[in-house]
Amino acid sequence: MGPGLLESAYEACVDYELSELGLRFERQKPVPLIYHSVKLDCGFRADIVVEGQVVVEIKSKELVHPVDYAQVLSHMRLLRVPVGLLINFHVKVLRDGITRLVNDYQEELPLGALRTENPTCSAAILVVVLSPAIAASSLCASAIRL
Repeated sequence: MGPGLLESAYEACVDYELSELGLRFERQKPVPLIYHSVKLDCGFRADIVVEGQVVVEIKSKELVHPVDYAQVLSHMRLLRVPVGLLINFHVKVLRDGITRLVNDYQEELPLGALRTENPTCSAAILVVVLSPAIAASSLCASAIRL
């Protein structure tokens, strides 16, 4: 499809691919916020949650900002999901737009990986360089098998 479409179009396509793979997923899953033991409805929504194990946030913009990573990490923490994918479709090659985030990652990082500590939610960001043949849907399936 290439860059230039709305996020909702890419989300629909990823949903279709996940369905074709036979994976369970929830689209626009509400993200609860608990404050002083009270569940607040703030309108937070995760774009896609796959098999209850991977939060997928779809973007279609020129530049991904730190707040986008923070959004995915917050959704992961609030939903208690271990893995997140931030996928920006506004790139020439899809692999350049995919970032995998792992909450509370403890293992030694592979050579060449970038690690940054997020002091607000004690999570680590692991940027993984993927082969060009991997599409977003198969990446979700791979992320589940962590």
